[in-house]
Amino acid sequence: MAVYWVGDIQGCDAALAHLMDEVAFSPSRDHLIVLGDLVNRGPDSAGVLRRLMALQGSVQCLLGNHDLHALAVLWGFSPTKRMDTLDDLMQAPDRAALINWLRQQHLALWSHGVLSVHAGVLPSWTLEQTLDLANEVQTVLRGPDLPHFLAHMYGNEPAAWHDDLTGLNRWRVVVNALTRLRFCSADGTMEFATKDSAAQAPQGFMPWFDVPGRRTADITVAFGHWSTLGWLGRPDVWSLDTGCVWGGCLSAMRLGDDGQHTRVQVACTQAQLPG
Repeated sequence: MAVYWVGDIQGCDAALAHLMDEVAFSPSRDHLIVLGDLVNRGPDSAGVLRRLMALQGSVQCLLGNHDLHALAVLWGFSPTKRMDTLDDLMQAPDRAALINWLRQQHLALWSHGVLSVHAGVLPSWTLEQTLDLANEVQTVLRGPDLPHFLAHMYGNEPAAWHDDLTGLNRWRVVVNALTRLRFCSADGTMEFATKDSAAQAPQGFMPWFDVPGRRTADITVAFGHWSTLGWLGRPDVWSLDTGCVWGGCLSAMRLGDDGQHTRVQVACTQAQLPG
């Protein structure tokens, strides 16, 4: 048995197929954890979802910011953006099944000693708190209040976590941290304007995983989202978004029966469609 943590696919179904062929992935033996941004910007979002759905119990998926955006678009709460490539989802004959499957996915997972999220974890959050907060929002995404949540999901405020937050403000902070975070301050205030590499942190901010005293520093956190950061394989963090949709690689971390972690990469030949 092998477990694979896979970075952002973003509609590049051919790259996903190539990776699974490269490692001889067997649904009866192996397990796949996909770190969010399953759809958008690449040419075959519906194909990615169908491939992952077919794996059934051998795959677990995180929701990324592009996946939540797709739900908002498909529900009619957000217009498409210039670089979106969601038409195949919107026009799919199995659209209802694809949407229903997507909304059932996770915002955080704890498996094989690794915490998996799409973007980041606020420095004040413990492992247990991260999973509990993710579960709160997952319950909303899977329930009847999803339309109300999607209508109010967008926004950068509140910019920091407070234990007394409730309702939409509370859920928005959780979503922003788990699906959008790159930089934050030492006190956990999030910054969303900067999308450059870690070396280009705005004044007063730093990569979320470098905040002193981060309460998840004693475990490994696997994440994607940050293509300009690229590969990072530290004991405490794995960064697995290596820009597949931009012509880079689709990257995975493999845990084998021997307990060793090994990086696997395949080139992406299915770059973003013209915007």
